[in-house]
Amino acid sequence: MSEERKDDEFDLPEHHAPEDLAYDTDFTTGQDNIQFWGLDLHNPVFFVGAFLIAAFVVSSLSFPDVAREVFLAAKNGTIQNFDWLFVITTNIVFLFCVGIGVSKFGKIRIGGPDAKPEFSTISWIAMLFSAGVGIGMVFYGAAEPMAYYTGWSGTPLNAPPLTPEAERLAFSATIFHWGITPWAIYAVIGLALAYFTFNRGLPLTIRSTFYPLFGERVWGWPGHVVDLLAVVATLFGLATSLGLGAKQAASGLHFLFGTDPGLNTQVILIVGITSLAIFSVVRGLDGGVKLLSNINIALAIVVLLFVILAGPTMLILKSFGTNFLGYLEDVTRLSNWIGRDDKDWFHGWTIFYWAWWISWSPFVGMFIARVSKGRTIRQFLLAVIALPTVVSVIWFSSFGVTAIDQVQNGVGTLPNGINDVSLVLFQMLEQMPIAQISTVVAIVLLIIFFVTSSDSGSLVIDSITAGGKLHAPVPQRIFWATMEGLVAIVLLVGGGATALSSLQAGAIAVGLPFSLVLIVCCVSLLRGLMTEPELESSEEG
Repeated sequence: MSEERKDDEFDLPEHHAPEDLAYDTDFTTGQDNIQFWGLDLHNPVFFVGAFLIAAFVVSSLSFPDVAREVFLAAKNGTIQNFDWLFVITTNIVFLFCVGIGVSKFGKIRIGGPDAKPEFSTISWIAMLFSAGVGIGMVFYGAAEPMAYYTGWSGTPLNAPPLTPEAERLAFSATIFHWGITPWAIYAVIGLALAYFTFNRGLPLTIRSTFYPLFGERVWGWPGHVVDLLAVVATLFGLATSLGLGAKQAASGLHFLFGTDPGLNTQVILIVGITSLAIFSVVRGLDGGVKLLSNINIALAIVVLLFVILAGPTMLILKSFGTNFLGYLEDVTRLSNWIGRDDKDWFHGWTIFYWAWWISWSPFVGMFIARVSKGRTIRQFLLAVIALPTVVSVIWFSSFGVTAIDQVQNGVGTLPNGINDVSLVLFQMLEQMPIAQISTVVAIVLLIIFFVTSSDSGSLVIDSITAGGKLHAPVPQRIFWATMEGLVAIVLLVGGGATALSSLQAGAIAVGLPFSLVLIVCCVSLLRGLMTEPELESSEEG
């Protein structure tokens, strides 16, 4: 039993802050919990959240044709009417992070002036990297730059396909989607959770970040609504990743063994991976998530080094600096939403990505918050925003340059264009040494990312639906891991031939309301920092 509690404490910290920093509050989320049959369920967050997700699953499976129309209508309506909100939100969040980082607030230490880091700098950075990336980087690593270069679904800023301008913008847009701006989304949620938990003694749940604005009302319906939005956003964000990964893993198995890559295989993969995730949940952190995360990082490094060494090595190495400078040159135009001539591309890629990142922010933000105690806010923002951006530049440049080089030199099947975006990685690897081995490693990497995402996500959702408690019973984690798999299956089944659009619709629809949460979170965090006792005492001294 003691080992079980130790595992849990790694993910969900004690609700404690130094007495001179803590808010004078008597939070009551735990008193709202209903306990029976060994369960510990927060009322009403768990019950309303479970009902909404269960109703979605049942109705979508019962009426798949109607579900398909609803998915696409939700996606199209959100994109057409609220593209400006997603862009403004991400821009505000990024500028807020820069302002906080360079201001006097940057020297505040998470956990109080005497707090010490729980993890070494190397371990901390590795965990930051593993938390915010995964299936998406494997899925789009080669496919996204190539799609932009060839004009598969339009080109950024209407650059002529297959031209030097299209190649530059292919990498500028990809880095734009995976670099500084989206990582700022994670940083805001992670910083707010870390600060209000470790410095102000509030529960590790999203509602705590709104205490400066709502006061004690955060333990009532305003807080319930915020936590419900976080649960739904996290679950659909994870389900989107599971669905994308299942499509690519099925394509990889078809590529290797000729198996049917269709819906049945994808569903079987999700069921199997969800089962592994449940097994990992039961084993706890040390025997489950931590072990798999270490394997993930090692395999990702192996695959990356293989692509760099087996691909056009000198072109790849030169591209790191060139692509980043191109991003800096193009980022302003890519950030603008007014008068765009590339509306279809902009809506299909940029708005989808912003919604997807926003829907993941409660999950990744909570993980980042947990491992960042003892760092100053300035250190936190530099690590969470700058370092993953560097990794993204290296990753997408390596895979993208290799794929585009094959296109330009007429190597393999990629010069014929993209028929299935989930196949691009395997078609690229086919033209490289030890193709079968590298393809198997890539599929294993995808599957392990599946398991760790589902496992970690279920821990986070369970914490929120247990009122911020640390040691919620294992059956509740099993329930949420199962629901993540079911939602992924529903999005694939309901999407039919347009399954990719269906997956995107799920992330976009739930990302919209949570974008408002992000903006309000910035205001609340600023108010909290302005009354920081540590800062006031240092200024007086």
